[in-house]
Amino acid sequence: MTNGIENLNIPGNISGFGYELIRNDLLNDLLGKEQNDILYWAGKMIARKYPLATFEEIIEFFDQAGWGTLTVEEEKKQEVHLTLSSELITYRNQQKKNVSYQLEAGFLAMQIEQQIDVIAETYEEQSKRGDKVKFQVKWDLKDPITRR
Repeated sequence: MTNGIENLNIPGNISGFGYELIRNDLLNDLLGKEQNDILYWAGKMIARKYPLATFEEIIEFFDQAGWGTLTVEEEKKQEVHLTLSSELITYRNQQKKNVSYQLEAGFLAMQIEQQIDVIAETYEEQSKRGDKVKFQVKWDLKDPITRR
């Protein structure tokens, strides 16, 4: 599913602190006010490198990438509502860290685009309780992807 990366043996564990340093401190400083837009497009780029055939594979990818547990809350004809939860999300919110989840949002949008061949957009919303992130992926069946 992920080009063999899930079987990669890395000595030790990747620390949450190290991940946070890169994801929220370094990238925030490097990308500045453009961070959300760049992370969204970066998520789309990752999805192109790791195309997934089913929603179950997307859920598994989120888990393997350490992004958290992705849950489908509601499915409609042209949209899907999802929640993402993890200990890291809870920690970030307890620490009052303003974290962007646009990387994950862009990834979701592109995976849906690739699966159903229409343009998709993902909108992120922080949960009022602060222990999860909500995503709403929308698409228009009348807006197909044109391939060159």
